[in-house]
Amino acid sequence: MTVRTRIAPSPTGDPHVGTAYIALFNLCFARQHGGEFILRIEDTDRVRSTAESEQMILDSLRWLGLEWDEGPDVGGPHGPYRQSERGDIYAEHARKLIESGHAFKCYRTSEELDELRETRKAAGLHLALKPADLALPEEEVARREREGWPHVVRMHVPASGTCVVDDMLRGTIEVDWAQVDAQILLKSDGMPTYHLANVVDDHLMGITHVLRGEEWINSAPKHQLLYEYFGWPMPTLCHMPLLRNPDKSKLSKRKNPTSINYYRRMGFLPQAVTNYLGRMGWSMPDEREKFTLDEMMSHFDVQRVSLGGPVFDLQKLSWLNGLYIREDLDDDAFLKALRDWAFNEAYVRQILPQVRPRVETLSDVMPLAGHFFSGVPAIEEGDFDGVKLGREDLVKLLQFLTWRLETVPAWQKDALLAEVKALAAHFELKMKDFLAPVFIAITGSAASTSVMDAMAILGSDMTRARLRHAIAVLGGVSKKQAKRFEKEYREI
Repeated sequence: MTVRTRIAPSPTGDPHVGTAYIALFNLCFARQHGGEFILRIEDTDRVRSTAESEQMILDSLRWLGLEWDEGPDVGGPHGPYRQSERGDIYAEHARKLIESGHAFKCYRTSEELDELRETRKAAGLHLALKPADLALPEEEVARREREGWPHVVRMHVPASGTCVVDDMLRGTIEVDWAQVDAQILLKSDGMPTYHLANVVDDHLMGITHVLRGEEWINSAPKHQLLYEYFGWPMPTLCHMPLLRNPDKSKLSKRKNPTSINYYRRMGFLPQAVTNYLGRMGWSMPDEREKFTLDEMMSHFDVQRVSLGGPVFDLQKLSWLNGLYIREDLDDDAFLKALRDWAFNEAYVRQILPQVRPRVETLSDVMPLAGHFFSGVPAIEEGDFDGVKLGREDLVKLLQFLTWRLETVPAWQKDALLAEVKALAAHFELKMKDFLAPVFIAITGSAASTSVMDAMAILGSDMTRARLRHAIAVLGGVSKKQAKRFEKEYREI
């Protein structure tokens, strides 16, 4: 048997370091066994998935040195490798489940589902909805089908008992079937959910081992049941520990930069980032901190993965990156790294239109454009003294903008400008006054190139990191403030 692993990211935003972490361990496991590593794109979310995000995933994983044997860009015998191009395959398998009695069409409306959940909650019952809870009289089902009501396809699940799942790292996992709902397999738009698509794709693509984040443990019973329904052997499961913030909470973009693009833009070396991700819950046999990807693949043993939540520590990553710069780069390699990082023609060409109309001598360039070639600006609380806003309103403005920018699907100037205008209207501020503190947070100065163009060029995670830094410089947001801010933000 050839070992085959996969990574299946969703192209719905910036490429996440958690994706790279799981991809790295899947790659190393496959290579340890002389196997193959596959990249599959989960783009069934028609609203949020973009071609730009998919390309960023491919570019960032390759930047880290993670190469795949099959995928949407390199092809392979099990394509297509985008789930949006496999709709007929999922529909056919959903039909087979209905015909075998393992799935059913559900015509329940969202209002009816809400009422069912509220009724069960009031009765102190599990909120998981079972087929019996969702059942409608036959004549009502016939009427809704005849009238063309929208419907989903759901799977049958046991009402009681315990599901036993085997895991490479965790041994036997038991989940109470009472907590598992009649999972939707096909949405009303005909697109599959994660559960159906991944089971079908993993089988048809010959995946033998699934290494994924521990957040999928509660979904394992549904997947195991689907394999039984189809009569297929199930891949071996391995649920990896999640990356954590220093406070042990799940690594999230609301607390830390999570985009690979951010670390690339900050000037981290790809080999250092890959090395650091390899240290997340795993160690070399000799416990050394610094090792190459080839060395990790040669010595990899999944049983050395620790189940304690690995903490993603920026200071530790910076220390390791410094080691690589000092120990691995001579002057020529250092110069090349600088060019690749920010002093390359493609990046500088984005900046030239912002700078050239504003300079009289070449020495004027760096004071104007320095924020394009730096990480987080060295700003102080006093830098905001000239802003005509009270301290709480100032922090609230920056916090609202940070939250708003988290939802931007395509990071382009026009889209950013629309969000800024909407918030300026909410705060009843002229654009100039609204952007004054944003200018300082993003560029580190009250006078520089266009802040909107700077945000577009710097990218989403770097922009939000600078806004979060400015909020911290201003004293941060207390728990009491956070509750008030979130309530007001939801009402916008």
